[in-house]
Amino acid sequence: MDLKLKDKIIIVTGGAKGIGEGIAQLLAAEGATPVIVGRNEEDNLKTMNAIESNGGKGWQVVAELTHPAECKKAVTAVIAKFDRIDGLVNNAGINDGVGLENGSYETFMLSLHKNLVHYYLMAQLALPELKKSKGSIVNVSSKTAETGQGNTSAYAASNGGRNALTREWAVELLKYGIRVNAVVVAECFTPLYEKWIKTLPNPKEKLKEIESKIPLENRMTTVEEIANTVVFLLSPRSSHTTGQLIHVDGGYVHLDRALANA
Repeated sequence: MDLKLKDKIIIVTGGAKGIGEGIAQLLAAEGATPVIVGRNEEDNLKTMNAIESNGGKGWQVVAELTHPAECKKAVTAVIAKFDRIDGLVNNAGINDGVGLENGSYETFMLSLHKNLVHYYLMAQLALPELKKSKGSIVNVSSKTAETGQGNTSAYAASNGGRNALTREWAVELLKYGIRVNAVVVAECFTPLYEKWIKTLPNPKEKLKEIESKIPLENRMTTVEEIANTVVFLLSPRSSHTTGQLIHVDGGYVHLDRALANA
């Protein structure tokens, strides 16, 4: 299926690694031009080189998105380079373990800036161009907003905010023909997830235990599966889909866990 994304300029925050990298790679494969926005130039360029070696096009901007001025710098650079923005993927963030008992005002607020505030700022800054292009926004979110996890209050709050903003923006931007959706991730094996699992006692056994509770095929969701849905939501092929929180998780959040071992 032609997703009609050829030559579209799509910003992907956190696009150098993990889920963001998968999204950027697939956008390039569909003929779009992903613009990777991330804090580490070496990581950005590594992904850019991989895209170009596969025959794709892309660009990158170095920006520390926890700083509002850096968000503005990034969007301004994209407009100066391409004179348009056709889509935005808000993806950058980290499950940083700022809990209720072990957190503080300072760490909680910093986590909101890492995980939520730049979603708002990037969308607001890109909005004038998205209005011209009738582009789309996709927010990458996490199950923690719905299931909880423990010891990660700030990240859970951020994802609750991401989900709420998805619905709020979908309503506010109807008049411009801008669609806004979210892809909710549960258990996806990214480099960050792998790093986390290795901090636990018996990581291989823990991974098997987690996989056993994922109803569909008892396996982790892949980065490619998340990317497939995100890119579809960015495309005109999903032209009447907006305000949706789409769980790409093998049934992890909503299906009866008893099914996992059936």
